[in-house]
Amino acid sequence: MTLTIWVDDWQMQCCGAPFAAGDVVSWALLEVDPEDYVELVGEGRAEGIDFCEEHHGREEGVPQVPLEVVSVVEVHCRYGMLPGAADRVSGPVPGTTELVPVAGAADGRAKAREGVTFAGYLVTARRQ
Repeated sequence: MTLTIWVDDWQMQCCGAPFAAGDVVSWALLEVDPEDYVELVGEGRAEGIDFCEEHHGREEGVPQVPLEVVSVVEVHCRYGMLPGAADRVSGPVPGTTELVPVAGAADGRAKAREGVTFAGYLVTARRQ
């Protein structure tokens, strides 16, 4: 059984260990509401997100899950003012997502792409 896991760019940049397809990792996984990712990756892709990887405090008491990384995709999107926002809040602009397969190791950094910002990774993995 495969899982789809969201990994934030900032968590990796701060203190995440690089990983690549074929690696075995041990992550604290928190269940997510796929609706939280619709603006970022689109409804169809968001429906498949099962968990997020967490290592900055919210994982206390959550066991580490051994996983084999099957594939890694960078997620880039444009950020802008959210329609109907009462204050000056920006967020992902729907329909601007670009998915880029990662050939090497994911380390929290991605090559800049014109007009979009790196947001994180979608990781497909199998429980070990």
